[in-house]
Amino acid sequence: MVKRIAVLALQGAFAEHEQMLHRLGVETFQVRQLADWNQSKDGLIIPGGESTTQGKLLHDLALFNPIRQAIEDGLPVFGTCAGLILLSPMHLGTMDIDVQRNAYGRQLGSFHAVAPVAGIGSDVPMTFIRAPYINKTLSPAVDVLAQVDGHIVAARQGNQLVTAFHPELDDDTHIHEYFLNF
Repeated sequence: MVKRIAVLALQGAFAEHEQMLHRLGVETFQVRQLADWNQSKDGLIIPGGESTTQGKLLHDLALFNPIRQAIEDGLPVFGTCAGLILLSPMHLGTMDIDVQRNAYGRQLGSFHAVAPVAGIGSDVPMTFIRAPYINKTLSPAVDVLAQVDGHIVAARQGNQLVTAFHPELDDDTHIHEYFLNF
């Protein structure tokens, strides 16, 4: 059965996630308003971008509560960069992580790394752009999947996956495949 994944398309790198999923043969649709959200879906991707702007738009467009409820009800969700921040207690509060916003500084602080990711393997490419990281997990339910330079950059809690980096900007499909297997 082919999965159908909703991609939050309010701001940020949503098109790149859609392209990655299409490469994997997965159907996607963009969520820009409540009518879009109400479509049938097997998961949600919350892309990178600016978390404060995305959080405000979630409230303004009446998407905040339906999205939070769906995640709490078990809908698989994958948040990258700003999506990681949105899933934290700073916004949606569905994932038990303490986050440091813009942890790597300004745009000029962007960088690329390669590191192992638990459940996926070694040599996973990671592109960081004004990225956050996870200061600490707030619950034993959170599994740390990857660290770079001693900072948590990928984690999972139940059906929630977060990365501080942008796997949609690299050719490697392993992170998206991992999410699709939830």
